[in-house]
Amino acid sequence: MENLGIGDLKPFGTMEEWPVGRLFAAASRLSGPVVWRIVEKHGISPAGFFLLRLLIVEDGLRPGEAAKRLHVTPATVTSVADTLERNGHVRRERSYRDRRGVMLRITDSGRRLLAEKAGPIGRDLGRLYAVDAADEEAVRRFLLNMIKRFENYPHEEEAEGDGA
Repeated sequence: MENLGIGDLKPFGTMEEWPVGRLFAAASRLSGPVVWRIVEKHGISPAGFFLLRLLIVEDGLRPGEAAKRLHVTPATVTSVADTLERNGHVRRERSYRDRRGVMLRITDSGRRLLAEKAGPIGRDLGRLYAVDAADEEAVRRFLLNMIKRFENYPHEEEAEGDGA
């Protein structure tokens, strides 16, 4: 695990002995950088790829809203949108509701780029996340339950605790 950027975890025993929560946390922590390397391998910035994917689904987002959805800073979205706009994949438009607001819109060029890259990236990600057929039902059930728990977990202001 040391070569994966987590540090020395020997005090926790062998991974086979870890509680499921620690294993899940380690897998979650490690997945992000690996996914980004897979996307980069296909010649597109990960932040650009995920912003284009977001705009395919919800075209016309404000940069701040895109940042929230992508779990990045607004400055990151601004920088990525600058590059995508320079390359003709995104355009900025004034909001029709609030003329001060700016909306990000995907262009036909951005749609073509995403169509070209999505298949190969999806295949590589599919190989990364492949599960043995015998384990698939249990893994699927576990992940669906985790997603439900995460979705239903109280927001910060609703969470109880001693603050320690």
